[in-house]
Order: sequence, then structure tokens, then C-alpha cells
Amino acid sequence: MTFRFLIDECLSPELVAMARQAGHLESFCVRDRGWVGKKDWQLMEHVLEEDLTLVTHNAKDFRGAGPNKLGGFHAKAPIHAGLVCLTSKLSPMDIDRQKDLFGVALDVLANHRDLINQALDVLENEDASVSIVLYEIPALSNTSCSR
Repeated sequence: MTFRFLIDECLSPELVAMARQAGHLESFCVRDRGWVGKKDWQLMEHVLEEDLTLVTHNAKDFRGAGPNKLGGFHAKAPIHAGLVCLTSKLSPMDIDRQKDLFGVALDVLANHRDLINQALDVLENEDASVSIVLYEIPALSNTSCSR
């Protein structure tokens, strides 16, 4: 399956090219649509209306504090096309780090039909290892693995 990724303004628009190269041709960034500066709740309206899978670094506002502490806009939506959260405990979250983490997300999602009512967290740990957590949102079950 292909995803319709919306790359949030907190991430590089270069991630759109990565998504399209991986076959997700209907992907775009917030800047492409003129949505820069919209409040998160306004962006969420577009995400829901257009069945977009949001890719963000601003994870807390959209999924809460994590798989065991759900909250945010995606947890409130009865159905959504999914959420991809790219985070790092190393700083800064520069373009190379964003590309590396999104590349991991694309690899993981290559084996998934969809992310309906799910979130995928790709987290770079302090030791530079990457943890991947896939869980239902707003439901309670989750699975995780490390790379």
C-alpha cells in the first residue's frame, strides 16, 4: 500500500522526496499546501479530512506522552490514517538525522498495509541505537522492537 504522508513544518521538506522515491507519490509537506503557521488542531482537521498520515517531530501534541500515556489530537480522533513520530535524544534534530529516522520509518512501513488508528514512533536513543514502537492510538495494545 502507499501512504499519503504529510510532513509537518517542524521537519525538512526533503522528506517528501524520500517518501515519493519510496512510492508514496501523494506525499507533500505543510509548506506545499500553504499551511505553515497553522495551529496543531487546524492541521489535524486537514489530516482527518484528507486521510493523511502525519509525520512529525512534534509528537506530544498529536499522540500524547507516548504509547502508555496517550493523549493529543490523534488519540481524540475516532479514525485516522496514522501518525509517524521521529524523535531523537541526541541533538540537534538536523536534516541528516531526520532523513535517517524517516528512512527507518519507511523501511518499517514497507511491510504494513496501513497505519489506520496506529502510531509509529522512531526514536534515536542516547547511544545512537534506534527504537521502533508501533501501537494503536487511541486503543491500548502495543508492540515494540529495537534495532
